[in-house]
Amino acid sequence: MTLEPTRHAEPQPLALAVAEATALLERAGVPSARVDAELLIGHILGLSRGQVQAKSMMDATVPASDNARFTAYVERRAAREPLQHITGKAPFRSMELSIGPGAFVPRPETEQVAQFAIDALRSVPGPQPVGVDLGTGSGAIALAMATEVPHSKVWGVENSPEAYIWARRNLAETGAHNATMIFIDLADALPELNGTVDVVISNPPYIPRDAIPRDPEVRLFDPEHALYGGEDGLDVVHAVSATGLRLLHAGGTLVMEHGEMQGAAIAALLRADGWNAVATHRDLLGRDRATTALR
Repeated sequence: MTLEPTRHAEPQPLALAVAEATALLERAGVPSARVDAELLIGHILGLSRGQVQAKSMMDATVPASDNARFTAYVERRAAREPLQHITGKAPFRSMELSIGPGAFVPRPETEQVAQFAIDALRSVPGPQPVGVDLGTGSGAIALAMATEVPHSKVWGVENSPEAYIWARRNLAETGAHNATMIFIDLADALPELNGTVDVVISNPPYIPRDAIPRDPEVRLFDPEHALYGGEDGLDVVHAVSATGLRLLHAGGTLVMEHGEMQGAAIAALLRADGWNAVATHRDLLGRDRATTALR
């Protein structure tokens, strides 16, 4: 498909700019084209999506320089570059994280998975519950735990240099003084905490090697190390299980995100490793999305 947007060198009505961008994104097959168009122009103008909609009805105008920038952003989105890479920001629960190439873009479904870990941390009776996020990527889950359970102590573990940079940046920007990011392979992480951790969570790479993600945003832009988990997708899952058994005290909680077809396989794997109370949980669309277990 050839996409030929018009480059406007003059001011343009905001409503028309959004409408043209929406049409272009729809032709490119972008899901939620109008939402993305409104978020992109809002990012440029410093407006929320609701404010964009309100100003569109008030005959607001986009200045020429902003309009040219908007056109460039829309062309990038039409090429299926993730919206979060273009804006440099990704919402996750109560936070807005910095994000870009080299780090997995956090998904809305992961916010629900993180809730299991947050609830488990909150239920710990001690004065400073301890949580560990194995394969933290941008730091999303670790920082959600740290900011929403402020009396906890949380470690985020990452072995990708590119992702670790984003995790450290987000740690600094959130100011979560109770969180620590460490650069190490999750299989070797934190031996000094063996047997003392309350909650271990992971969103490991779980796509089988030969499975090709349908969405271009995932296939072309998410880092491979955050996607693929070996022939059956479970290579890193085995490592998470082993590390969780090492880190958690008796009764501690493991939370793991996975693909919608992997719930039964991961539950069987965890039971074989000796985990207790293994349970699979569905996301808001009714798909198997996470498995929890007790040490």
